[in-house]
Amino acid sequence: MADFILVDGDTVTFMPTFGLATVGAQPGNISGSGPGTIAGKKMCVDGDEASVEVANCPYFTPVYSIPGLGTLKIDKLAGNQKAKKTKTGGALVLLKGVQFEAIFEVDTPAKQPPPGASPPQDDTTKSYSGFGSFTNSNMKFKGA
Repeated sequence: MADFILVDGDTVTFMPTFGLATVGAQPGNISGSGPGTIAGKKMCVDGDEASVEVANCPYFTPVYSIPGLGTLKIDKLAGNQKAKKTKTGGALVLLKGVQFEAIFEVDTPAKQPPPGASPPQDDTTKSYSGFGSFTNSNMKFKGA
């Protein structure tokens, strides 16, 4: 099914729930590298999802309530977010679709409040899985 083609600078929104972690998810942007343009902006093609990285996002869990920091990234696009036929420069274009799989990589672990005078305990989980979506600025051209 046809959907809007993503272009350079389109917004990437991450949901705040990543398993047990709640992330202060900030929006990011995707960088387009395709040779084709829409309204003067490069089209996003397969592989451009790797350009999305939102660093220094705070997070906590029910157990580790002293916030830590991490980086949000796109882990895997949904099947409806990569065109089957529409290409630019030989590469398949990216489409708005519904939701992609996201990953939150822990940079500074959240901590568990200490019992008594002992030091806080670090969260040992290195990453959490969640979801996100694109907000397209191109409202005219679709790919399939």
